[in-house]
Amino acid sequence: MNTTRYTLLFLLLVGLLWGSMQRAEAQRTQIRGFVDAYSSYQNGKLNFGLGEQDLFITSEITERLSFLGETVFKYSLDSPTDFNISIERVILKYNYAGNHSVLLGKHHTPLNYWNDTYHHGRVFFPTVERPLIFSEGIIPLHTTGVSLQGQNLGRLRFGYDLMLGNGLGSGDIADNNPFKSLTAAVHVKPTDGVRFGVSLYQDVISKGSVVHNHSGGAINVARARIRQHILTASVSYNDSIFSKKYELLAESSMAMNKADSLGRQNVVASYAYAGLRLTDKIIPYVRFDDIRYRKQEVYFHNHQVQSLVGGLRYELSYLAVFKLEYQRTNHHDTVDADRVIFQVAVGF
Repeated sequence: MNTTRYTLLFLLLVGLLWGSMQRAEAQRTQIRGFVDAYSSYQNGKLNFGLGEQDLFITSEITERLSFLGETVFKYSLDSPTDFNISIERVILKYNYAGNHSVLLGKHHTPLNYWNDTYHHGRVFFPTVERPLIFSEGIIPLHTTGVSLQGQNLGRLRFGYDLMLGNGLGSGDIADNNPFKSLTAAVHVKPTDGVRFGVSLYQDVISKGSVVHNHSGGAINVARARIRQHILTASVSYNDSIFSKKYELLAESSMAMNKADSLGRQNVVASYAYAGLRLTDKIIPYVRFDDIRYRKQEVYFHNHQVQSLVGGLRYELSYLAVFKLEYQRTNHHDTVDADRVIFQVAVGF
């Protein structure tokens, strides 16, 4: 009798332990963090500051369902003692077949290679800051909606993103008009380290819509109802399979804004980056940015912008990087700006 009771108790404990192990195997949650600090010299003044602190969470809920969350903490530009909290991404991903998935939540809009690859962990950025195409408010950085995604399909490792979401001027919980934004992006990776991509974004922006670009604080206000289309092409090359010596990345976006009473105007924004790995840890690099607006622009700020960046990146490890960079920005309606910045970026 006692033997039977002990046997049943043992089997129950084994069952509970096995069930716990199965649940632990099914759900794996990882919490990572990224932070950067910098020192800059501009207009005869030396400054010290903190960049972004990024909380990055991923969880495998089941074999097919996963979660991704990203929250950024950074000091406010308006008050040196206050900080802002920004929920950058909240995504539920369901892998319904092979390398095909459906995603629901707040995404980084998969319109550009940079926006889809380098998120908020500055330790992974090839340069100190994002290209001007993002800080000037050209690209819609985030979209809240639903998307279909495929990765590494076939011999060319074809990939696609099809997204339907709230448009520009909307919030994360509701759209501000009956129109939806649509993003379609495709890319191929014919060999290791090489990627070619093209994408299309379209939306209808209601009159009076205010869009605040979190990257650099640019604010755009629609003076009339605008139909917007953005075409983007990108090419990236990272010689990771042989000598890991060369880094090349170039993107160009054309934003076409059409208002019924003001006609259509085009904006072309591009950047090109090149890096040369001298040793395993030392990479000098350059980046050139160019944004050109046509006269009578109906939505964006109407000024030309060019920027030249040159720097040296020292990779102490995969999660600890130092960058020393010179930046020169030329706004055609303001005085040229020169800046030297030293950044320390880490992941933990």
